[in-house]
Amino acid sequence: MYSSVNTIWVLLGAAMVFFMQAGFAMCEAGFTRSKNTGNILMKNLMDFCIGTPAFWLVGFGIMFGGTGALIGSFDPLVRGDYTAILPAGVPILAFFIFQTVFCATAATIVSGAMAERTKFISYCIYSAVISLVIYPISGHWIWGGGWLAQIGFHDFAGSTAVHMVGGVAACVGAKILGPRIGKYGKDGKPRAILGHNLSIAALGVFILWFCWFGFNGCSTVGMEGDETMLLAGSIFCTTNMAAAVACVTTMVFTWLRYGKPDVSMTFNAALGGLVAITAGCDMVSISGAAAIGICAGIVMPLAIGFFDKVAKIDDPVGAISVHGVCGAMGTILTGFFALNGGLLYGGGTAFLMTQCLGVFFVIAWVVVTMTIVFQVIKHTIGLRASAQEEIEGLDIQEHGLVSAYADFMPATSVNGISGTNGIPAPAGSGAAEMDKAIPVQVVSDAKAEISASDVKLSKVTIICNQARFEELKSAMNDIGVTGMTVTQVLGCGIQKGKTEYYRGVEMSMNLLPKVQVDIVVSKVPVSEVISAAKRALFTGHIGDGKIFIYDVESVVKVRTGEEGYDALQGD
Repeated sequence: MYSSVNTIWVLLGAAMVFFMQAGFAMCEAGFTRSKNTGNILMKNLMDFCIGTPAFWLVGFGIMFGGTGALIGSFDPLVRGDYTAILPAGVPILAFFIFQTVFCATAATIVSGAMAERTKFISYCIYSAVISLVIYPISGHWIWGGGWLAQIGFHDFAGSTAVHMVGGVAACVGAKILGPRIGKYGKDGKPRAILGHNLSIAALGVFILWFCWFGFNGCSTVGMEGDETMLLAGSIFCTTNMAAAVACVTTMVFTWLRYGKPDVSMTFNAALGGLVAITAGCDMVSISGAAAIGICAGIVMPLAIGFFDKVAKIDDPVGAISVHGVCGAMGTILTGFFALNGGLLYGGGTAFLMTQCLGVFFVIAWVVVTMTIVFQVIKHTIGLRASAQEEIEGLDIQEHGLVSAYADFMPATSVNGISGTNGIPAPAGSGAAEMDKAIPVQVVSDAKAEISASDVKLSKVTIICNQARFEELKSAMNDIGVTGMTVTQVLGCGIQKGKTEYYRGVEMSMNLLPKVQVDIVVSKVPVSEVISAAKRALFTGHIGDGKIFIYDVESVVKVRTGEEGYDALQGD
């Protein structure tokens, strides 16, 4: 007899956990550089598409078949009798797809830590091995009736079985692979390599947070009976609380440590809190979940700093810390905070020691097996992309994709936004303090002074703050300058910008968004252009900009063939 509500609940969970692939894809793409976006998206697609048949052919049987302490049975195509392990009222295929999406989650974690320098074919191979053997065997120990389950090890939804397995595999792979080109200087200090799109990364985090309610909540694999319904409600609450508290903790921690709350680290904290609570979400109270969230919010940024600065393992997205470290920590903390058997609730040390034992042996299993897998790949087809492929980007080299954003161009104007975007000029600014402005820099091959002659051609290049562009445009219009070329650029002066941190690493050169305005003048005196620009741009603060003046030999209007002064007149 099948149960409608239990089957629907399991299938709902399968759908939500599957959608986590989209969250992982967005997170990894956003935290890496745009030249590798297509490659990252392709890897997140293929680990699920490769893992699905691999788990069907071999993995599911190894994980849930038989009653062996170390390994299940070889059951290609899932044709055996799994009555003993099936949830009440749930058909075998519903349970199979539910477990398939969990397997894919473990495999996809590895891609983030090894991003931007791993061969695509190599990724496909080791992803398949994870789904075929690595994940199913340790999963059998925990969920398939293996030896860890027999001694009382508890991992409700996969802090260890899924996330720590993926995180440890990622750590081994990233260590063998080596850091990205330019990640470390000659002095060994890490350099910040910024992700290209925090908006996409944030979307990925919110998708993952939403899907985690299915990851943890639907792991009850049923909704029949008052006790199960109460448990599901509790799991949803503990899952959410751990993530929220972890975010707040990391925000405060990075704020105190670096002077400003770190955006990317705080988003990572949400995932760290979710990973940490996954093992004991059914056993801890809401206050216990909050305590686990605090631990994750502190340990996760410290772990990122450790792997970046001490271990010298380059992890672009923080997957090792989020999934590996927080997965192990959350499993162990269950031994402290479990309402039934936890150390802090009078349960003694037996349960805690069991949790520690399980974490240790799963880590050992993954380290040994994945080291073998990665070394075999490295010494056969090769694990790492060539230096040229890495520099040019894996999108173009591996997939022939010029850009994942080929049809998008950055805006070159702030039309419609008047003034200084709501930022008032500092008190006391104006002509009276103009002598404090950065002096005009003249770049010229000629020794003669700049002339205001009607026939002399000069190019004025102005680098300025984006917020002052409208004032500059109005000032140029007032003095009769009608033609200009505007480009959005990134740059800084010799001060290298204000010292900032990205994921705990000091940025050696902080490139700030600027506007570059190029104007070629003949009729309007250059001195008048300079004066108008200085009046429009001056605030007295660092970053007001610079003005460069060049001699122009000639100008040719393509449509009419006119040259020199005449080419600048008319439309």
